Amino acid sequence: MNKIIKDNEVYILKKLAEKVAEISARPIQKERINLWKAMNGLKPERPLVVVYPERAWDELVPEKELVCINPQLRWWELTLRRQIFHSEMIDDDRPIHGNILIPWQIDWGNIGVEIEAVHAAGHGNEAIRWEPPIKTEKDLEKLRYRNIYIDREKTYQIESLANEIFDNLLNVQIYGGIPFWSTGLSKLTQLRGLEQSMIDMYENPKILHSIMSFLCKDRMRVMDQLEEENVLSVNNLTPIEYFIGSGHEGYCDELPMDDFKKHARWKDMWGLGEMQEFSGVGPEHFNEFSLQYQLPILNRFGLTSYGCCEPLDKMYQILKKNIPNLRRLSVTSPYADKKTAADNLEDNLIYAWKPNPTPLATSGVDWDWIEKDISETLDIANGCCLEIVMKSTETFNFDVARPGKWVKTVRAEIEKSTSI
Repeated sequence: MNKIIKDNEVYILKKLAEKVAEISARPIQKERINLWKAMNGLKPERPLVVVYPERAWDELVPEKELVCINPQLRWWELTLRRQIFHSEMIDDDRPIHGNILIPWQIDWGNIGVEIEAVHAAGHGNEAIRWEPPIKTEKDLEKLRYRNIYIDREKTYQIESLANEIFDNLLNVQIYGGIPFWSTGLSKLTQLRGLEQSMIDMYENPKILHSIMSFLCKDRMRVMDQLEEENVLSVNNLTPIEYFIGSGHEGYCDELPMDDFKKHARWKDMWGLGEMQEFSGVGPEHFNEFSLQYQLPILNRFGLTSYGCCEPLDKMYQILKKNIPNLRRLSVTSPYADKKTAADNLEDNLIYAWKPNPTPLATSGVDWDWIEKDISETLDIANGCCLEIVMKSTETFNFDVARPGKWVKTVRAEIEKSTSI
């Protein structure tokens, strides 16, 4: 055993692992997996509800209460405690699995320029802007395609330590699921600046096309390297702190592909596209400056989800027409029109409704308003493949019972709607 690891740390991890193993073996987990398979296969048994606490995890499972000191063990302790909390306090439709997922240790390289992040409050939890390094077309010469480095030795060392601690308790698995794998083209606004990018569409479209072409080719090269190195994993399951796409579970019968053997390929995985920075432009400009550079990437995946926090009201048709493996579209309140989404998605695509998280962040929650909002959406999306996803939560106002109460509220409204 590593000398810097204390006996009480190992004891704590083993006790937590025993609890997670017990939770993951409950029949409800298999039931939830089957519910997600039905949803992802466009044959839902009912609307699914799930909570991804994101930044609010710091309130639900505070790091200051952790016991482990060793950084790696401390991360595993945090992950296990989150799984237990999710099961006992949130109890949504997210399956709890009995795996310790070891991510490949990867140096992602750089693209030749440094992007300076400026934080409003001096840290990463407040507003942020970037000092764009591409000021002129001459600066494009600084851009370089990345070469990634996979540190297999370090990855295997972590795997060995995990096996030593969690042996016979949890399944230790090296994981290359790349949980939040967007097309990566949002880096445009970091390289050029958001306001300047909007101006460039009219005054200097050439520089935008140059940057977008570079970003697309760079991402394709990295994807090639990862696939050639055999470090990808079928991303039907994820660590508790992540999710598939911009917020859903990946269990399905269609992935991996029928010819899958040992190593995953991009076509065995879920992908994600989004256009947050382009949400203020029309379909023609979106297609010219964004979508055409996303398609070569998205088409490599087996199934694709599209959208994050941006409204897609004007884009449904162009997305449906151009992305053949499209399975899910994000409908994010309060920005998206729910009726427009229902008319466009029907039962052919998953209607991934993300309610406004703000009501759960206030000092006093208006549960009557929340019930009305849910009931209205259930009525509008009747006949759609509806999932209800609470995410982008910065805070629950330090009320640890709040996400669980929200789940119960949603389920009660679902029960009302199906009993009519």
